[in-house]
Parts: sequence; C-alpha cells; structure tokens
Amino acid sequence: MKLKNSFFYTLREDVKDEDSISGKLLVRSGMIKKTSSGIYMYLPLGLKVLSNIENIIREEMNNSGALELLMPNLLPEEIYISSGRRDNFGKDMFSLKDRYDRHYVLGPTHEELFVEAAKMKIKSYKDMPFNIYQFGLKYRDEPRPRYGLIRVREFCMKDAYSFDVDDDACDKSYQIMKDTYKRIFDRFNLDYKIVLASSGAMGGSLSEEFQAVTEIGEDTLVICDNCGYASNLEVSPCVPIKEIKESLKSKELIHTPNVGTIEDLANYLKTDKSKFVKTLIYKIDDKFYACLLPGNRDLNEFKVKKLLGAKEMTLADSEDVERITKAIVGFAGPVNLEIPIIIDEDIVKMKNFVVGANKTDYHYINVNISDFKYDYIGDIKNTLPNDPCFKCHHPLSFKKGIEVGNIFKLGTKYSESLDLKYLDQNNELKHVVMGCYGIGPGRIMAAIVEQFHDDKGIVWPINVAPFKVGIVLIDNKDEKQVEIANKLYTELQANNIEVLLDDRDLRAGVKFNDMDLIGLPIRIVVGKKCNEGLVEFKMRLEDENLNIKITDVVKTIKNIKNI
Repeated sequence: MKLKNSFFYTLREDVKDEDSISGKLLVRSGMIKKTSSGIYMYLPLGLKVLSNIENIIREEMNNSGALELLMPNLLPEEIYISSGRRDNFGKDMFSLKDRYDRHYVLGPTHEELFVEAAKMKIKSYKDMPFNIYQFGLKYRDEPRPRYGLIRVREFCMKDAYSFDVDDDACDKSYQIMKDTYKRIFDRFNLDYKIVLASSGAMGGSLSEEFQAVTEIGEDTLVICDNCGYASNLEVSPCVPIKEIKESLKSKELIHTPNVGTIEDLANYLKTDKSKFVKTLIYKIDDKFYACLLPGNRDLNEFKVKKLLGAKEMTLADSEDVERITKAIVGFAGPVNLEIPIIIDEDIVKMKNFVVGANKTDYHYINVNISDFKYDYIGDIKNTLPNDPCFKCHHPLSFKKGIEVGNIFKLGTKYSESLDLKYLDQNNELKHVVMGCYGIGPGRIMAAIVEQFHDDKGIVWPINVAPFKVGIVLIDNKDEKQVEIANKLYTELQANNIEVLLDDRDLRAGVKFNDMDLIGLPIRIVVGKKCNEGLVEFKMRLEDENLNIKITDVVKTIKNIKNI
C-alpha cells in the first residue's frame, strides 16, 4: 500500500467520546470510526488487523477439524420463542417486522440456527461427532456501550458448536476446543487467564472464559496464585466463616439519628462493620425481597438470581423501600418484615449483630437469627481480595479482564427444546449433546492494544499488524530516494512481506509519528544515506536505528520471527 493516493489518515489528538486506551488509539490511528453509540466502521488498516486476527483463529479452528459455514443474521423471532430464550434476551434483542407483519430479530447469538443445520445431518450415532463454526455479526442492544470495541451493539463473533452422542464424547470435544483456544491466544501473545464463569442465557453445565488481563477490563477475576484456581467474581464461592463464640443477648431498640449508612452507623456505635447485618430491598421478577448480608460485604446479584432461579433483579426505589419498611432508606431490617427474606449463609453463625429497625432513626442491637424468620439461605456475597481460596485456603487476589473467548458445555438444553435427536446403537432415540465456543475478534483487537502500546501509539505483534514493514521516503523529490524506496517496496511484496510505503509530501517527523501511531513492527527509512547504499532499519520497540545495506534489507526482514 502506497499512502500518497490511498485512503489513510491519523488524528493528532484523542477524540472526546472514547473512554479506553484502545478506543482512543484505534480511532486516532484511523483504524475504526464510531458511527453511533456502540457501532463502529472498520477502516482499511483496521480491517486488515481484524482479518489477520480472524485468519489466525480460522487456521487453528480448521486444524482442530471444525468446518466453517455462514449463518444469516435476520432471523424469525419464533425460533427464539421455541427455544425459550426470547424472554431471557428481552430488550437486549433488536426486533422488527417485515412488510407482511411477521416478526424478526437481529441474531444476538446463533445456537438455534446451528441446531437447525445439524438436523440436516444427524440421524444416527454414526453421524457424530462434528464441529461447525462461523464468523458472523451479532446484534445486542447494550444499554451502555463503552470502551471502544469492548462493549458494542454490533460485533463479529466466531461461534462454533460441537455435536456428540453423550457427555463423555462432549467432554472430549470440549477439551479439543479448550486446547485450540489456548493455541489461538498464545499466538496473539496475550496475557490471559482461563476462569470459571456463569453460563448465563446460554445455559449448560460448565462455562469457562478466556480473559485478557487489562486495567480497563469489565470483569473482575478472582485468582489463587497457590493452587491455580481462577473464576469470574460473579461465580466465585466464598468460604463460610466459623461460628462466632459469644453468649446470646436480647435484642434492644436504640436511637440512631441520621445514621442511615453502615459507615455512619459503625462510627456512631464505634463498632466494626462486620458486626452489622445490612438489609437490601430488591425487586426480583416483579416481587420484592429483602437480602441480608454482613455489613462489610457486597451483594452478588448473580448468586441471588441463581438461588431463586430468577431472570431480572433491580434495587428497589426509595418509594417502595419506604412503603415496605415504613421508614426512610437506611433503616431497613429483618425483624417483623413482611416480604420474603434471603440471608447469606454467614449470618446464621453471627451473634448479637446490629440491624435496621424498620423505623426511621432507629436500629436494633444484639439481634440473633432466632429474632426473625427467613425464607432462603445461601452464599449471596461477593468474594473480597485476601479471602481464603475455597480450594486451598490461600489468600485470593483480584485482576481486571476483558472476556475475549468463552466455552460452554450446553448439554441437551437446545437439542431438547428444538427436538434434535439421533438413534443410538440400540435403536433408541436420544438427545444430542452440544458444546458452544465463542471468540470475539474485535475484542481481541482491543485487548491487544490495551496490552501492547506506549506513549507513541500502538505496538502490534507482527502476526496481526496491518503491515509488517513501513518504508518512509524522506524526500519524494529526490529521484534516487524514490527509486530505492519503490525498489524495496516491490522486492518486499515479491517476497510476500506486507509493506506500506509512505510517499506523501509531508515532513519526515510527521511520517515517523504516523508509523509509530499505527504500530508497524519494522520501519525502513530511505534518506540521504541511500547514496552510500544504506537505509535506516528500526524495530518498533527498539530505540536504536541501524544503518544496513540496501541489498540486505529483504534478508534481514525475512530472518525476523513470524514474518
């Protein structure tokens, strides 16, 4: 690619509406451009990066034995109704009608379509195992798109599905994909963790995420450096506390004026937060519940929804809290509360704790589990840093991550709802066992930039860079320089080395800055020294500029790994 007559531009300053390093650098380098909230166009350089990422994924998927296909994105709504997932997606799903008033959706995920495809092949146990995949667009009406390509409304997804006769066979297919994903992410040189995760709307018995470790990550990763345990915070189990050895006291109503928060109450009573039990009122699937947990802990909404088998959960507004508790916000408690109560498992081991009295400016002290009734009990709190690992009791640490891939054991969830069966060896009908495996190429692109950048711009790994080499022509009025630059450009192309030639009528400093910003791994400068048979050679991450012979350029570059 020669820049002078090509579509190429860069920006000197960050744009105001990007809130991540990757979003800012990808926009500034002219690789992507936002068209509306959560929707981006991939410009020529950005598309080349995305294609390089997809090709690495495709190569490893094909090597694993999977076969590629392509699914439509405009789908009849009824297939999601049939699988029971239409309500689960709710407002996240874009929906529309055609001219005949038939209901369609833009596919947020494609399990149902892959089942329909599998039905064409599967009749007998002899027709499995197999794995099919696609690179296709997905559409989700995210309420809060952010972080550039990390949280968007339209995105490309590589989604694959395995089909097996039973759980044991599915385990083998799952492991093949897990190993394939490791090879894929290793080729990107990403710092990543494989963590246990929620299956969410996908369902199934097991889910693991491949999380790229970055400060901007939306997910909190819980890591044990001792035994290797790793999980997403939302599914991280807490080790129950030991029974508190303390004589039981009788509850007592005390006046606590203007102390409606745990922090204020702890200061007012000069007592540690662990001695308090906070009561949070939530609306869960259109019914109000009180959630109780130790005062020094945060509620884990995912665990609550799993405990109840619920779909939606939102914090009750102040009007509902006041109506339910007959007190202003901050004084809710479990004693004589007339809605279902969910307690964290640690509360049954606590003694003489403090709770709200459902009366403005009042609390109860010395409350015990016998002083109120509860309806549900479970681990409903978030893990904290330095909590003991539930496997080995070593202190846990936290990291932030971007989910770049996920793998699921779906079991028979979709084959049952969509009637995907096969005849086994005994001529009996059985449901097919499925696995699901997703990777987000756009998220990988963002994660690479988050992990590989400096104050000058992006630092692409060679195997995903839009071009491996950038040739900078210093003076395009110097015939000798022009001749050498074009000769090197042609020679590199002849050797299948992707090369960009900056032949624009601009100052050298501008060209150097652009090469650094767009992150090309190798820079060749053709300047006055070409009269001596020399050009400048520089690797993106090295400070030193080397003078090498023009005749050695191709050989030098071909000796670099991954070229």
